[in-house]
Amino acid sequence: MPANPKYLTQSKWQRFAKITAAILGGYFVSVTFHLALASWFNRANILITMAFSGFILWVALMVIAFLAKNGWKIWMVYILLSLIFSLLIYLGQTYNTTAQ
Repeated sequence: MPANPKYLTQSKWQRFAKITAAILGGYFVSVTFHLALASWFNRANILITMAFSGFILWVALMVIAFLAKNGWKIWMVYILLSLIFSLLIYLGQTYNTTAQ
């Protein structure tokens, strides 16, 4: 049974934004989150755990991107989260010398 067209995104740009936010944006957020954890905690344990939890987080972020009403807003949220996690990576590598 096909989907009801009134529930589908009509704009091709919105569809493009949601698809790219789901795939690329979700991946960037997932990776930067785990790297931020690795810069503050035991790096080996976090990176081994990332093989499983990173994929689960990526899929959850994909679902969230497709549930959003506006693809560009979800892109901004994912970029903001990636920048915050990147700042945490920088601070962790600068100030935390015990997590190696």
